[in-house]
Amino acid sequence: MKGVFYALLAALLFGASTPLAKSLLPQMTPLMLAGLLYLGSGVGLGAYSFLRSRRGDPSRNEAALTRKDAPWLAGAIVAGGVIGPVLLMWGLGATPASSASLLLNLEGVLTALLAWFVFKENFDRRIALGMALIAAGGVSLSWTGRLEPGVPWSSLAIVGACLAWAIDNNLTRKVSAGDPVQIAMLKGLVAGGVNTGLALALGAKLPAAPSLLATGVVGFFGYGVSLTLFVLALRHIGTARTGAYFSIAPFVGAAISVFLLGDKLTIGFSLAAVLMAFGVWLHLTERHEHKHRHELMEHEHLHWHDDHHQHTHGPAAPPGEPHSHPHRHEPLIHSHPHYPDIHHRHGH
Repeated sequence: MKGVFYALLAALLFGASTPLAKSLLPQMTPLMLAGLLYLGSGVGLGAYSFLRSRRGDPSRNEAALTRKDAPWLAGAIVAGGVIGPVLLMWGLGATPASSASLLLNLEGVLTALLAWFVFKENFDRRIALGMALIAAGGVSLSWTGRLEPGVPWSSLAIVGACLAWAIDNNLTRKVSAGDPVQIAMLKGLVAGGVNTGLALALGAKLPAAPSLLATGVVGFFGYGVSLTLFVLALRHIGTARTGAYFSIAPFVGAAISVFLLGDKLTIGFSLAAVLMAFGVWLHLTERHEHKHRHELMEHEHLHWHDDHHQHTHGPAAPPGEPHSHPHRHEPLIHSHPHYPDIHHRHGH
């Protein structure tokens, strides 16, 4: 259940950042805001990583990214940090708000579909139904009663942005055994630098110092810390389930707007609460257990010596637990409840 906690907390932080970021829009363009939010996450996580290395934080023992991780991470950054935001900003320029909100619900659905049918992550009817209910809750939340006509190419751009983020989520899972702070920091710095550079090239101006600082703080928690938790969730419960839990983020933002900022409580909000609660319950009460085989595997990640980590250590192995070092998993056949984590990516 640790992965579920990480995913829900990631959704909470990202969802809370939405109304806060919206309040900053009058001070800058949308593309500049997106760039500075990413930069805030990258710079903030960079500072945290530096401080972590200077003190005895056990998380400093996370496995560093290696050369073999570079293609997956680069693909994730390009898809989700560069292509996605650019397509979204272009699409939002000529698409009515109601249509855009409905289209943005496709990210979670596309993430799950890619995970299930391209990357072969296991699922069953219960998980598929839970994902469908959470997605339906998102539609209910953003539905305004009618679809306003929009420019088709702009709508397709928003769909393309959702697909780019879905690809990002699935590629990030490939490197989720590595240091999540390092992954989120690199994503933030590269995506933030590109988007901020694009905004400046298009004539945007940096906001005043108070707005700049506020944007950085929102970006650190709502994007940086949230993405770090998202990567940890990918490690523990896989892409589709993480994406499903993270899909409640718009509901979190709407709830903050209703209960803290005084927005009107709507029928759509109430229906979304019911649908999403039932969908999350289906996922939380999942029990996936069967006899399965672990093939020979060698990798590196932060771990304790549990049932899946009964290996010997050489003289260079780090002391204490948890720790990270290259280790070997011998073939093993057993049965226990499990998620599609980094040790359970077997066929069914």
